[in-house]
Amino acid sequence: MVASPAPVLDLVAEVPVARTVTVADLADFMDELTTYHASYAPYFRPDQRAWAVFYLRGLLTADVPRKNIEAMVLRLLGAGPAADRQVRAAQYFISEGKWADAAVLAAHQRLVDATLGEADGVLIIDGSDVPKQGRHSVGVARQWCGATGKRDNCQAGVYLGYASRQGYALLDRRLYLPPAWFTDASRDRWQACGIPDDTVFQTKHELATALVEGVMSQRRVPAQWVACDEGFGNDPALLDQIAAHDLWYLAEVPCNTLVWPLAEPDGTARARPQRWVPPRRPRGRGRPPQAERLHPASPPRVRVDAWAAQVPADRWQRYRILEGSKGPLVAEFLTVRAVQGRDGLPGPEGWLVVRRTLPEAGEEPVAKYYLSTAPADTPERALVRVSGLRWPIEACFTEGKSEVGLDHYEVRTWRGWHHHMTLVILAHCFLMRLVLRLNQREGGL
Repeated sequence: MVASPAPVLDLVAEVPVARTVTVADLADFMDELTTYHASYAPYFRPDQRAWAVFYLRGLLTADVPRKNIEAMVLRLLGAGPAADRQVRAAQYFISEGKWADAAVLAAHQRLVDATLGEADGVLIIDGSDVPKQGRHSVGVARQWCGATGKRDNCQAGVYLGYASRQGYALLDRRLYLPPAWFTDASRDRWQACGIPDDTVFQTKHELATALVEGVMSQRRVPAQWVACDEGFGNDPALLDQIAAHDLWYLAEVPCNTLVWPLAEPDGTARARPQRWVPPRRPRGRGRPPQAERLHPASPPRVRVDAWAAQVPADRWQRYRILEGSKGPLVAEFLTVRAVQGRDGLPGPEGWLVVRRTLPEAGEEPVAKYYLSTAPADTPERALVRVSGLRWPIEACFTEGKSEVGLDHYEVRTWRGWHHHMTLVILAHCFLMRLVLRLNQREGGL
């Protein structure tokens, strides 16, 4: 007899729905945009406030192919003798204007808390790249570009998002400066782009650490989890920094990651690895050992994919984790307690989570692997829910680029890049808040 598949557990109600409002739906909500901007007005000088409203309005409503400054000015303010002067004024506001990004984003994060905040909210780390021609835009270099799927001339940003059952939003951003920008040959570009003199090289992982620390140090949004893809999950230093903030991470890791599972594939218990300091050698020869080592009685580490491949079919549980554009997304999951390695020694204990697509005729299932520091009493469905909450930041990027001009900027300076991204984050959050308002008006649909 062939065993019937396990029942599918439904988690769709525990994840946010994709946003369906576009800029075309905004015609009747410009008054709300004015009210929305008023909460940020104190962080701009009086002469800057009108340009801040203009830029938000342009990102949200200007029906032009690219929402760069000149196109938005001509579309919203009109062509004419004063157009050139208005373009220059708007460019100065974004590229050179001295207004406090940090204060604006702090107010934004408090608004996200009021709108979406939940005690078990999820912080999401990810990067987004924008192809750029030439070599004069700040941070541009030949590097891996996610937008084109190859090494390309681009700017790379690191972003922090937030997701709860209510919705999702971006919280903060950092521009990545490649090593080539820290050479003597790049000093002229450095000066031309207005990069602060005290800027030091930071890897993308270090930028991600700074983003998490910035949010958690002020406790502006409630969060219990951090989710990230393999590009960030493969860095133990980043994961340990996240754990130091009393956050539980669920980090995707490569299939060849080595761990000590605390159970065999059939579910029987497996010995726990131990650290030890070997005893002094007989007759006191040589210096006594001081460094910890792996106890010789410890079991060997195993690759996560090798361990999962041996798990019997009846131990996998199916979950419906979200409602996709092509129908419900159902996947099989497996969880086991496991000990991570740190420099070859036992490190933090947590969970190994394996997620794989359903087997289809003629195709092998595709698996993803995650490590988590969530406590031992964490329900499996909580781990599964968080594994499905990395897509909101991808939605933020997709919506940001298609609706509010995230990648449409044509500024070259350090300040201009960060100012543009700050206002894109505010514009996208306005759309998310509008979705919630419309849903309430339509009876919570």
